Amino acid sequence: MAADNAAEDDAEASSVATGHRFAAALREKGLSVIAEIKRRSPSRGALRADADAADLASEYKAGGAACLSVLTESERFSGSPEDLQAAKAVTGLPVLRKDFLRTLDDVRDSHAMGADALLVILADIDPSQLPPMQELALSLGIDVLTEVRDEAEFEVAVDVGAYMIAINQRDNPESTKFTVDYDKAVRVSRRFEGIDDGILLVAASGIGVPGGTPMKAIVEAGYHAALIGEALVTADDPPALLRELLADAE
Repeated sequence: MAADNAAEDDAEASSVATGHRFAAALREKGLSVIAEIKRRSPSRGALRADADAADLASEYKAGGAACLSVLTESERFSGSPEDLQAAKAVTGLPVLRKDFLRTLDDVRDSHAMGADALLVILADIDPSQLPPMQELALSLGIDVLTEVRDEAEFEVAVDVGAYMIAINQRDNPESTKFTVDYDKAVRVSRRFEGIDDGILLVAASGIGVPGGTPMKAIVEAGYHAALIGEALVTADDPPALLRELLADAE
């Protein structure tokens, strides 16, 4: 009976789905930026503890962000579903729910809170779980960004049908130790040759920070987008920094 109810809920939700706005926004000409709203992280502690999600989202839009990324988990990131909803309402930009999501119920919850996309970290699930999660999400009008951490995971993601893949340059995003391999995105890009041209490629972590991966290198490596968090969250003038980073990508 529970399965029947879930199927009915999915069918009803699908009827009001707004479409796959997130992936479409990243296909615009040039390198797109997914700008992240995050008050704190497990590794760095408070980043911008008093950040107002709506205000920060508006600044990101003014700077040229194509999409937003919002942490909705409270304990580790001081986020909330209301942050996602406020950011989307004030800007109209597509929003990624960037939490640790592992189940079909997480997909349904993401849809219920208004997310246009959700993150699935490949290392957090059995790869066989990705196709059903992706199928459900797509039926609800939600895109799925699959995160990988190395070349082997990238190939697995492609094999199981991921169509939007983020290469996270952080060695372990859940660790309390902050370690970023600034060459990883470029190194993994050597595996892009021969893959489906329809796969959207996103570089994440270590971009826009002093000494980090240059935007030009991300473009030349074949990425469609860069997900930028800490650099923008902690910037004195997020719109100005975002415009500067986008100019560097041209």
